[in-house]
Amino acid sequence: MRLFLRLIALLLLFVVLALAALRGVVALGETQARDAALPAEGRLVDTALGRIYVEETGPADGPVVLLVHGSIGWSRLWAETQAALAAAGWRSIAFDLPPMGFSDRTPGDDYSRQHQADRIRALAAALEVRPVLVAHSVGAGPAAEAAMADPAAFAGLVVICGAIGLGEDGTGQAMPLPLRPRILRETMVAATATNPFAMGFMLRMFVHRKEAATPGVIAVLRRPMALRGTTAALADWLPSLMVPPAGALSTTEAGWRDLAVPLALIWGAEDTATPPAQGEEIARITAAPMTVLPGVGHIPQIEDPAAFDAALAAALEPMR
Repeated sequence: MRLFLRLIALLLLFVVLALAALRGVVALGETQARDAALPAEGRLVDTALGRIYVEETGPADGPVVLLVHGSIGWSRLWAETQAALAAAGWRSIAFDLPPMGFSDRTPGDDYSRQHQADRIRALAAALEVRPVLVAHSVGAGPAAEAAMADPAAFAGLVVICGAIGLGEDGTGQAMPLPLRPRILRETMVAATATNPFAMGFMLRMFVHRKEAATPGVIAVLRRPMALRGTTAALADWLPSLMVPPAGALSTTEAGWRDLAVPLALIWGAEDTATPPAQGEEIARITAAPMTVLPGVGHIPQIEDPAAFDAALAAALEPMR
């Protein structure tokens, strides 16, 4: 029995040392200063809640779409969608919702759904636009929250495979005990999101068409990971991903029933992260149109760009 316990202790020690070493390797890769690494294709916009990185395409006088990415994404993941929108006459603005991408982030930032919604509202105000919000996955919660809090600021909302958490209220809930210490959250992030060897595996978990996880897409996702402090910032953000928001309108039926902007839903039929039934429930409450794309999973804009662009064009047309 003692020998068995010693073997277990040695195994645990090995795991701890391996994870600590991985954390160190990841930290060595996070060397770039944000301003020096800023992509030439975009710019920083000063808002009341910090500088937000944006990439813009399309005619300056066109109707405006504000593109909200999902978890571990950033504005460049919308590049193909932006090209299609520009061809259809839309001015599209993709932006980085902190702590992802190249927008401002500082230790201890508030990444609650409501505060992320405030960031979206602050960006729209700074740009002096009244856009249609097109929001994917985890970005859909803050986008919906922004539209519910200030419907006059937005011309519409398109939810794509939204991670809404309808009916879930995190009041009184906390992170799982093993992840409450910051160092353990950082270790988890280093082993997954910022692990250069894990990005392809993680991306393939979310797509139905595995061939969509190309080296090019992985390289795009990896680009902001080289910024200093990325793992620490994502560890600050992790509770907002793992614990339902407390007191958010967007998790309630009433919030959706009272939504005062046009709404459309787009979902992947094979989405296992946020199954189509979640979108169908919102469609039932709101009577909003919902398009289900066959043969794609949680990230339809990279799995089948042509089908996604056509569905998005149809959803946006009444909001133009």
